[in-house]
Amino acid sequence: MEEKVIKSEIQQIIADNSDYTFFPWNFQKGWTPVTVAHASGVYLYDYNGKRYIDFSSGLFNVNIGHGQQRVTAAVAKQMQEVAYVVPEQVTRIRGELGKKLAAISPGNLKKTLFTVCGASAIENAIKLARIYTGKYKIIGRYRAYHGATYATMSVGGDSSKLAHDAHQAPGFVHVEDPYCYRCPFGQEAGSCQQQCVAHVERIIEFEGPQNIAAIIMEGESGASGCIKYPPGYLLKIRELCNKNNILLIVDEVLSGFGRTGKWFAAELHGVVPDIMATSKGITSAYLPLGAITVSEPIAAFFDDKFFPLGLTNVAHPVTCAAALEVLKIYEEDHLIENAAAMGNYILQRVKEMQQHHPCIGDIRFTGLLGCLELVKNRETKEPMAPYDENPEGMKVMIQLGNKLKELGMSTFLRWNFLFIAPPLCITKEEADEGLAIIDEALFLADEYTS
Repeated sequence: MEEKVIKSEIQQIIADNSDYTFFPWNFQKGWTPVTVAHASGVYLYDYNGKRYIDFSSGLFNVNIGHGQQRVTAAVAKQMQEVAYVVPEQVTRIRGELGKKLAAISPGNLKKTLFTVCGASAIENAIKLARIYTGKYKIIGRYRAYHGATYATMSVGGDSSKLAHDAHQAPGFVHVEDPYCYRCPFGQEAGSCQQQCVAHVERIIEFEGPQNIAAIIMEGESGASGCIKYPPGYLLKIRELCNKNNILLIVDEVLSGFGRTGKWFAAELHGVVPDIMATSKGITSAYLPLGAITVSEPIAAFFDDKFFPLGLTNVAHPVTCAAALEVLKIYEEDHLIENAAAMGNYILQRVKEMQQHHPCIGDIRFTGLLGCLELVKNRETKEPMAPYDENPEGMKVMIQLGNKLKELGMSTFLRWNFLFIAPPLCITKEEADEGLAIIDEALFLADEYTS
């Protein structure tokens, strides 16, 4: 009798979610979601008590792991003091968080505008670049993902925008990705002339540097397939910006806060941006928060000029309290060092796995930000699923996702990519557990190779 009651409650929970809420980027019927009851560390638990290892940190954002009660305590304490002030009012927590971000950010990045999420951070970075330079064009990459508002979708090239983007927001120009595994310029690793950099330089010439406010680049590619920059690429983009009086915006929404084994991925490339956008790991997704941190010259520009940017929830005290505590946890628990060490460990294990899984075409890792690119044939590099995500073409990846879920894993799959980006607190034993699940599931994908 008790089991029937529990099943009935679960069915009601699913029905309430399905009937009254939308599930983003998904079909609204005909799929079986994981019903999450609680979570701890690297694990999620459903209402039946089944455990799932979270191998993508939610959406690359639960960096410190689930259920960290130090954050709960910090948030509760702040709510007891003051839960909200208007953006022009001062709180202790706002200043402390801003000061801490200045201390850990690259180079001369100093002053922060707090937003509510990653997309609103990118939106405001774009606005700020246009205001500061007096120019309007923004150059972005075709495969980059920067968010789901009109401007952020327009500056990126994600295929999810195609359903409604007949006329994208104006002023955005795209360049090809430095996608070494599928080089758009026909280059090979051993003889590469970095046509990807020359390509960007030509686009700057064609569009007119006098019109270009900024170039936006991800600190390290994430949801677009962990496409790794060739050595020196991002530094050369920085040099092009300097040469042509163009700002460099670096999107660290996904790659920031230890995910790559550094506070920010730009550090791996020796690059200091003019504007850095962050979110996700800033609070480890315990509460929504975004930020843009700008260089000292940009900050000084507005000392005696009106700053025409803002949101109702700018520097919300409760989210700032969550962020400050999360930043302490990164340091106190040595999570950034662990991300670097565990990223190397997982990379070696996956390379071993590639030897007996012909479906693994390419492996791309930076710290605990990685993915497997799955192919039907290693010679032709035919992808396991097409870029446009049509249901028939995604059949194999859907089956693979279902298999992973059946075996007790929650992770992110997109196009022909299987992402591996667990929380930064993961141990070797937990990594081995997750990799064993992937190893078993990939035999299903192997059946479609030739």
